[in-house]
Amino acid sequence: MADGTTTTVKNGYVNGSDMLLYIGEKAIGHCTSHTTTFDTETKERAVKPEASKKLSAGLWKSTGVTGLSITISFEGLAFYNETEFGPKELLATWKAGKSVKVKCMEREATTPYLSGAFVLTQVEEEAPANDDTTFKGTLKNDGEPDSIDETQITETAA
Repeated sequence: MADGTTTTVKNGYVNGSDMLLYIGEKAIGHCTSHTTTFDTETKERAVKPEASKKLSAGLWKSTGVTGLSITISFEGLAFYNETEFGPKELLATWKAGKSVKVKCMEREATTPYLSGAFVLTQVEEEAPANDDTTFKGTLKNDGEPDSIDETQITETAA
């Protein structure tokens, strides 16, 4: 560009390392993966079809949406010199028993594709002999998210 900055154009497969999970203002430190699950609760309804319909019409049920929810699970490696959100903050957050601000966004993005209040519903630490200590956590939405913006995920140009 004329002002000396460069423009990064992304193409090909999305690198999972570029998708970040934040609790508060800090990204999960030494995170090895996170999974966001968008769930729909439904209710099936079986009704007698109109008299003019075929016999097979009575076999079909309608499905209605009764609720939406989001669950985020994550895991990472415990690191002694953690500067981001690590196991100490994780346990303190769980212990407080309150909602926390969460956002999911692509590295170097300015706007998250998901943000809102979440409750930390589970914390797990695994410390096997002669191996890395790991931590895991699960977050569940606390009400309607502040934003779910699919246009902010995997943008093709910076």
